[in-house]
Amino acid sequence: MTDKKSRCAVMLATLLMLSVGSSASATSACDRPCLKSVLDGYLRAVMQHDPTAAPLAPSYRHTENAINIPLGKGVWQSVTALGQVQRRYLDPVSGQAAYYGIVAEGAQLAIVTARLRIEDRTVTEAEWYIAREADPGLPGASPPSSWNPQGLTATPPPERVLPKAQRLPRATMIAIVNSYFDGITSHDGTVVRAHPGCNRYENGTRVTGRRGGVNDDCVSGLTNFNLANVAGRRVAFVDDEAGVVLGMAVFIRRAGATLPRNAFSEWFWIEDGKIRNIWTAMYYPGPERPVPNWPPFDGNFPLPVFTTAP
Repeated sequence: MTDKKSRCAVMLATLLMLSVGSSASATSACDRPCLKSVLDGYLRAVMQHDPTAAPLAPSYRHTENAINIPLGKGVWQSVTALGQVQRRYLDPVSGQAAYYGIVAEGAQLAIVTARLRIEDRTVTEAEWYIAREADPGLPGASPPSSWNPQGLTATPPPERVLPKAQRLPRATMIAIVNSYFDGITSHDGTVVRAHPGCNRYENGTRVTGRRGGVNDDCVSGLTNFNLANVAGRRVAFVDDEAGVVLGMAVFIRRAGATLPRNAFSEWFWIEDGKIRNIWTAMYYPGPERPVPNWPPFDGNFPLPVFTTAP
């Protein structure tokens, strides 16, 4: 009888622990409305230039174009408003939220991606990709960084909520995006799972369809594309309701190339199992800058000799 009572006591205690654990998990979990609320609160605090108004964790880490920024500096000082294009993407599975679009820095406009990681309803990471008018970029281009907020305003990513029947599994969406990077690395556009005529918008400038759209889309020209590798690849943000995936990486040029690397955030719009269009916020880091400066690469990401122009 004593053994039976002991077993019952153990079972009761176990159930109580599971109940408490489940309750704590539910308390710490952040669903889509929760993620959006934290993102909006963060953006408001940035515009108010007041980090104390944001739900920041003690472990909060902040980079802008791969440079660590002290709390209260950088965009905390410069951003005054959100622009005409505002897109918010949410990923409850990974506990991330992101903003893509335009911000105002006084009278100047910038095109940005801001990726946040949210744990226990506080922001632990903020990774900003920022494109400004005077940024360095490709030699001979005007502007060098393809900065074009007017172009982004004219052709922004659509806002949509996919019906559940049209949503793809997370692993499938990530594989579709990886096929794009694989196609670039292998210089073979047939590897990419993309719709014919897919467009690519770099910092607001459309870089596809300039020859009437014939054999000129997001996967054309890869055979002679001046890249050696897509390095530091991260594809871990999926908004299944919007059908959007965020990919981040660094384009490493071929040996001897005089063109600089570029580090990018790319928003992939996926329809019917293929890439429809891509919108980016990207920058061109100097040869001395370790990018992407986030796990698993951190600041120790290797800098091959051919990332430095001769």
